Amino acid sequence: MDEKTRFNVAYFVAAFLFLLALQAYWSQHAAVDEIAYSEFEQDLKDGKLSEVVVTEDTVEGTLKSSSDKRPHRVVATRVDPALAARLDAYAVKYQAIKPNPFVATLISWLGPLVLIFLVWTFVFRRIAERQGFGGGLMTIGKSKAKVYLETDTKVSFADVAGVDEAKAELQEIVNFLKDPTRYGRLGARLPKGILLVGPPGTGKTLLARAVAGEAGVPFFSINGSEFVEMFVGVGAARVRDLFEHAREKAPAIIFIDELDALGRARGAYPMGGGHDEKEQTLNQLLSEMDGFDPRQGLVLLAATNRPEILDPALLRAGRFDRQVLVDRPDRAGRVQILRVHAKKIRLAADADIEQVASLTAGFSGADLANLVNEAALLATRRGADNVSLEDFTQAIERIVAGLEKKNRLLNPQERRVVAFHELGHAFVALAFGTGSGTAVQKVSVIPRGVGALGYTIQRPTEDRYLMTRRELEDKMAMLLGGRAAELTVFGEASTGAADDLVKATDLARSMVTRYGLSDELGAVAYEDNPGFLGVPGQLPVERRLSEHTAEQIDAAVRRLVDSALERARQVLQQHRAALDRAAEALLAKETLLENELKGFFAG
Repeated sequence: MDEKTRFNVAYFVAAFLFLLALQAYWSQHAAVDEIAYSEFEQDLKDGKLSEVVVTEDTVEGTLKSSSDKRPHRVVATRVDPALAARLDAYAVKYQAIKPNPFVATLISWLGPLVLIFLVWTFVFRRIAERQGFGGGLMTIGKSKAKVYLETDTKVSFADVAGVDEAKAELQEIVNFLKDPTRYGRLGARLPKGILLVGPPGTGKTLLARAVAGEAGVPFFSINGSEFVEMFVGVGAARVRDLFEHAREKAPAIIFIDELDALGRARGAYPMGGGHDEKEQTLNQLLSEMDGFDPRQGLVLLAATNRPEILDPALLRAGRFDRQVLVDRPDRAGRVQILRVHAKKIRLAADADIEQVASLTAGFSGADLANLVNEAALLATRRGADNVSLEDFTQAIERIVAGLEKKNRLLNPQERRVVAFHELGHAFVALAFGTGSGTAVQKVSVIPRGVGALGYTIQRPTEDRYLMTRRELEDKMAMLLGGRAAELTVFGEASTGAADDLVKATDLARSMVTRYGLSDELGAVAYEDNPGFLGVPGQLPVERRLSEHTAEQIDAAVRRLVDSALERARQVLQQHRAALDRAAEALLAKETLLENELKGFFAG
């Protein structure tokens, strides 16, 4: 018997039982007439009843003679005899109301059951959400994607600044979704997948939402980590469910943020097992990307800041056909981003956006948004009517160096060491910084952040993408300027240069092993480049050098660092008198600005 036949039989049986119950009820009530108790008493006095049956709640009588208008039997709800005797003295009609036992019984049975069910459902949902099951066992395999319609997105390309090349690439996707016939007239097809690649905070997610807002299509947004749960097969089921819902609403855009959480290279960690839940989910994603036709208007967008660890099967042609780099903005891009965020605050007349952009080389879009907010908070805190350039400068210092710790008191000797250390950085930067495109903005002995007892702020004078060996050596000398000042003035070094030594050593090792800038070891690369975006990958790295070569590398690195330290000491010994005068001024004022430093250095 198939499912449809069982369904019809069940309906027939239910209808038959309902008819039987209805017939029994009708026959029972058609033969019995329910009357008032006073009328029953009158029939009894008039001798119309031949037989009376008394129960706890009712009185039933059989009539001696019946007619078409009156049934053979009558029934009435009992009234207390004492009360009935009193009421008989009056010419009134009285009767008792018998409570419906069915409703009371139903409530007494169903009430506790409903209460238990509600409590159980509430407790189970709380436990399920804590364990990561979502809304219950029936929804484990459902996609957790958030669906935004055109009216919900409210983001357009006008809200995205500083990434003009990426917007131009994605504008083609918008045009195709709006007019697919125009782009398909020559046989071209829309790229199945577009991968947005870039450092954190550069606006990859905002760009994806702007594409949906411009195209006016539903936007399915989900994070890569939301696919995988503790149950096997849940991730693959969610991938299928996501693509099914997107096909139903096509044309639409699917956006997977943090794709590296889902698309990590298979087999990269052999110790952790080869066929785990993440690999099943990735296999299902690859299958779905092969299965949909972009001519239906379904586009897959994804974002990651770790493209080097993605599975090669994801990046091949036919899946993610196009990779769009969303990099940190250049100076012109920073100006555009700052102007977008500056619309939300009240700027002073001296707050030059161009000057702020020149002070923020290397900032991402998120950093610039945070900078504008911090500047507005500083202006609000001091009770100003608008946000000035000084507020932006202090906000940059707070972001770069950390919060001031004026309650961290140093003894006089420590303050002198910190003052000469920071001025050592500044003087070496003034001597070498012009060629490497950096300038000293401020030197201070006020502790900031977690461990900084003082700080020197250097800002790039221009955006640089290439550096020569001489510029790298100058940069190492600037990093070691604080150590050189301690050795020059006090004759011994302190622990204050720990971070400087790490940075200088890393730079020297990169010069030797990656850039081929060592005369002893030649133009040979002994280490792989770090990740695509400057972050080292987590894949196993094979060592490709001998022990003798490793000793040569260590010796070359040490020579570079020692040479940079010696160059810094020579500069400070040349300007020792100016260094002492600047240190006294710094200890008195706690902060020296760029013009003051240049005055001491030139004198």
